[in-house]
Amino acid sequence: MNLSSAFSPAADRNKQPILDALQKLLPAQGAALEIASGTGQHAAWFAAALPGWTWQPSDADSAALPAIAAWTVESGLANVMAPVHLDVMSPAWPRDGAQFTLPFNAIYCANMLHIAPWATCAALMRGSARYLASGGLLVTYGPYLEDDVPTAPGNLTFDESLRSRDAAWGIRRLKDVRAEAEAAGLQLQLRQQMPSNNLLLAFGRARTGGI
Repeated sequence: MNLSSAFSPAADRNKQPILDALQKLLPAQGAALEIASGTGQHAAWFAAALPGWTWQPSDADSAALPAIAAWTVESGLANVMAPVHLDVMSPAWPRDGAQFTLPFNAIYCANMLHIAPWATCAALMRGSARYLASGGLLVTYGPYLEDDVPTAPGNLTFDESLRSRDAAWGIRRLKDVRAEAEAAGLQLQLRQQMPSNNLLLAFGRARTGGI
């Protein structure tokens, strides 16, 4: 496959800032599940830089799987599993084939919540609560609206664009996302400002001392 045909400029720009955050947040080794892997660029970049981690990419669009495999498995990354078809709305992950049998130390999901119906947020939280190991983290990345933080003009324009394309899309309010996480037994443990008015959030099992 020609990888230039499956290339996201945004993923290429943000891969290193996200990796920098993950390297500070995650232990030296573990198993990670990536939700909505898209082109596979993040999976390839993170797996190469985190050799102690096994990376399981996935996407709800089965047509995306060949590109993900080309970026990862076919490129010789031995610590990346073959991508699987996974829809967060399904009661059991992954959607096709056998269910995951081992818990994950991290679940990573970037730039999905604002280009999917709101119901996927609750599904992501519930599924993550099922498949996270003890002490594991759900890490999300993307733009969010915050009641006590002025929204960047670019994010306001982006939100309007998303809603004009699909009424079910839009940048989500952090307090609403946090409420869905808490309903699933997960608590916001880290909020980190990222470039281009994005946030990296980490959710873990509810405990005293969350933010």
